[in-house]
Parts: sequence; C-alpha cells; structure tokens
Amino acid sequence: MDIETRRKKQQALMVQLVERKVRSRAKQLYETRGQTDGQELQDWFQAESEVLENSIVAPLYRRMRTGSHDTQENENDSDSTQEFAAQDSAPCESNA
Repeated sequence: MDIETRRKKQQALMVQLVERKVRSRAKQLYETRGQTDGQELQDWFQAESEVLENSIVAPLYRRMRTGSHDTQENENDSDSTQEFAAQDSAPCESNA
C-alpha cells in the first residue's frame, strides 16, 4: 500500500471516530431533553460543536465532510495523525 493510500485511510478512520463521538453526544443531548422528537439537527450541531471545539482533527473533519481539498491542510493533517490517536481517543464527556 502506498503512502498516499495509507494517509487517506487514516484520515477516513479519524473522521469516523469524530462522527462516533458526535453521534454519542447528540444522543446524550436527546436523552437529556426527555427524548422528545423534533430537535435532531439542533442536537447534532450542538454535539458537533462541542466535540470539535478542542479537537486537533477539526479542520480535517470539516474538510472531509464538505469534500473540499487544500494542499496545505493535507500536509498539516498528516503531521497530526499520530497526535490525534493519543489525544482524541478518549470518550466524549457530558457537560450536563
């Protein structure tokens, strides 16, 4: 496997980890509100904001979710791949 393919796979895995944290936090928010329907987007955006607030991979997540590519960000993201694994692997903590 070449280095570019490996980097792309690592980035995709990081995005999946962030999405999992966002989903978990959104579910916590939903349950905190008494599981009432109708505010799914609000819960998702709040959860996404909280999870990405201090995340080293926030630029990567945002770029991959929108599909845009910036060469300089690609270089920065590949440098932070190993840092992410150590810093961002803790489960999402509830602020409630």
